[in-house]
Amino acid sequence: MLETLFESLLWKSRLVVLVAVIFSMAAALVMFFIATVDAWVMIVHVIDYASPALSIAERGTMRAEAVTHVVEIVDGYLLGAVLLIFSLGLYELFISKIDQAAGDDTASKILLIRNLDDLKNRLAKVILMILVVRFFESALGIHFDSAMNLLLLAGGIALIGLALYLSHMGERPH
Repeated sequence: MLETLFESLLWKSRLVVLVAVIFSMAAALVMFFIATVDAWVMIVHVIDYASPALSIAERGTMRAEAVTHVVEIVDGYLLGAVLLIFSLGLYELFISKIDQAAGDDTASKILLIRNLDDLKNRLAKVILMILVVRFFESALGIHFDSAMNLLLLAGGIALIGLALYLSHMGERPH
């Protein structure tokens, strides 16, 4: 009887994961909200881009700022996606399968998690995309005043290409 009670308590302790599920989902919604507000604000401000009163230099500055904002918005949405995948993955692994996702033909396979390796691989791919976006954002701010800066940029691009290649190699059947 003591063993049954203890095992029951152990099994029910998995429900503590609900805290992570709920707050990860809330954080995902917050990131989607923040990215959406940023996108809206950027769209409202970019309307001024067509103003004939802007000089070429001001227009160039505005373009550079808009590109940076777009990268930040993409980064926010990707982080929201990571949190969403994490939340749904934890729920499926520790609590219960999401029946509506499994039975829906339109459900994305990225949200169907079978084990911790599936969750880890899906999160790693989205995090890799966030890092690519961050690299792109940083590269926008680089001043190419020397050959070394160009060489470092080329090396970074080559490493990103290698990382993407290696991440897709893991998908291929052996």
